[in-house]
Amino acid sequence: MSVSSDRGQAMTPQPGREPGRRPARPRPAAPGRGPARAPSGGLAAPPGRGAGPAPGAGREPAGDRGQEAAALQSRAAELRLAAALPEVELRPILDAALAEVDAAADALARRREGPGDRGPAAAAHAERRLLHAVFLQLPVPVFLLGQDRSIRRANSAAAQLLGSAPGYATGKQFTALVDGSDRARVQTQLADAFRTGRPRQLDCRLLGAGGVVEASLTVRLAGLRGDADQLIVTVSGPSAGPPADLAAEPGAAGPAEVADLKLIRELTGRLDLGADSARLLLEHVTAGESALVQRLVRVLAGRLAGWVIADVERGGRLRRQFVAGPDSPEAEELTRQVADVAPAAGSAPFEVHAAMSSQLITHAEDTDALGADATGMPLVMRLHAASVLSVPLFDGERSYGALTLIRQAGEGHFAMTDVAAAEAAGEQLALAIRAGRIFRQLSGVAGAYRASLIPPELPAVPGMEFAAAHIATEGPDAGGDFYAVYPVPGGTGLAIGDVCGTTRAAVAVTSAARHAIRVLAGHDRDPVSVLRRANEVLLGENLSGEFVTAHAATLSWDEGKLVIELGSAGQPAPVLLTADGQVRQLRGGGQPLGIFPDAEPAAQRVELEPGDTLLLYSDGVADARNPETGYFGDRLADELASLAGESAAGVAAGMRRQLLEFCDDQVRDDMTLVVLRAGEPPGY
Repeated sequence: MSVSSDRGQAMTPQPGREPGRRPARPRPAAPGRGPARAPSGGLAAPPGRGAGPAPGAGREPAGDRGQEAAALQSRAAELRLAAALPEVELRPILDAALAEVDAAADALARRREGPGDRGPAAAAHAERRLLHAVFLQLPVPVFLLGQDRSIRRANSAAAQLLGSAPGYATGKQFTALVDGSDRARVQTQLADAFRTGRPRQLDCRLLGAGGVVEASLTVRLAGLRGDADQLIVTVSGPSAGPPADLAAEPGAAGPAEVADLKLIRELTGRLDLGADSARLLLEHVTAGESALVQRLVRVLAGRLAGWVIADVERGGRLRRQFVAGPDSPEAEELTRQVADVAPAAGSAPFEVHAAMSSQLITHAEDTDALGADATGMPLVMRLHAASVLSVPLFDGERSYGALTLIRQAGEGHFAMTDVAAAEAAGEQLALAIRAGRIFRQLSGVAGAYRASLIPPELPAVPGMEFAAAHIATEGPDAGGDFYAVYPVPGGTGLAIGDVCGTTRAAVAVTSAARHAIRVLAGHDRDPVSVLRRANEVLLGENLSGEFVTAHAATLSWDEGKLVIELGSAGQPAPVLLTADGQVRQLRGGGQPLGIFPDAEPAAQRVELEPGDTLLLYSDGVADARNPETGYFGDRLADELASLAGESAAGVAAGMRRQLLEFCDDQVRDDMTLVVLRAGEPPGY
């Protein structure tokens, strides 16, 4: 039983002692004697004997727990008094104090135990679960940081602030969630809190789900036993409500309806972006690769991100193609500097292109993600990048480069819906690049083939000036026009023709017609006979709907005049411009080649005086159209007359210029002009 002493403290009776007697004061040890014995009145037994109830004893009533606490306080006071005596040996007192600590620990463990508990470990585990649940449900954002300032835990309110799942932030640097301009200051304050143990409070801007959030941070060391190497960061001030443009009015839709409306707007915007990108690329599929990239990058910069960087592989190397940023004078110089930076190995664009896989950096904590400028400054810092999304230009088979989108702090971070939209745009651009490269490859082949049909220079013939102009349509298919100047028995041969048809089969027909006329004219100077036999050759080619119109002429001098024996097979009639400026339309006629076995060319003889000019042309010239003024064929004679007195080259250049002006550079069919001007007869 317990009784009250005259000092008002509960004490436990000892054997051989009378209740109510004051405890004896500890006495110094006599010289030569052993250590002083601990006072018997109320002091704990030596270590190992315990002062509290025996292990395994049942739980005491609440009254007993109060008495036990009072006794512990009394014994502690006695120990302090004993330790204060002069020349006292402290080792026994220390042993007693440790025993009291053990007793207090046992008492606390028993107090935590409840009915059905399996011991102190079970109680501690239960309390941990309770603390974890409380931590998650706190109404303010809370982060638990390790000594490296990485996030070990984030509660639900913190996840809501970031717009992510609670586990998303784990492992990330806390400063990655801070606006770039505040990161260094926050980093210093966190380090100081670890070093000094003093709490800190500071204002900064955090990168929330909807953009920059003005917030106050309270930073202090964790007070839990064994957790002194962790920081607790509490965030106050941020609002987790919906964006202002979607906030519900009184009586309007609730949070769920507002969220649905926001999702619908986002999805509609993504669909519009995909449709606009596809239409843009299809409308300009024949444009140059650089133009395609620039157009799409500008669209993305206005719809998905503040900055967009396009890097395209050429010659086995990834090269910076185009950069688009905010439309402001301040951003122009920065745009140029970013465009001058080559994608570095290890950067997000480089890795995305190599792996053909997208990379989403929701919070840009890696300053090397975009490489550095010429001064060594990381582009992440130069662009104030808060969130980075890089997707490959992947067409399903290979990557042509990477598109990198960058958002600053006020624009919010990228989400998975943004990844899908950017990947779709990247795929469309990759397909356009592939089609463009195939187109250019075919155009190069066609251009080389066209050069064989349209010689860049005509041979020099004494007494005659030849000049030509050819305006080709854009496209991979070689045009159907051809012309040639070649030797024939007793003179010079001239041919011009056109194949009706735009398929690639027409290219072979063009080559066959030109070759047949040249070969046949080498043995037969009669142009009508040459065209007749060329018709037979083409009929043997089993043409599939294509046919040829042509002029074939033999040129020779006779008594100071240039005589032209002209055969026509459906080609537009030539025009004669005399030296005194008169214009005369000659005859055409004849049936095209490659249709009828008995096709008969038309024939005529034309004599040119020195200074006279003969213009031969394809049907693309006559059919050139202006919506307001009609067809060029109706004004051809007047345009030719305005060039009287010009050389053959001057007439060809002038007619070409007038043609392009007339049709406003809209070339719908190949246009070919051949100009022959009679000079002085040879030998005069």
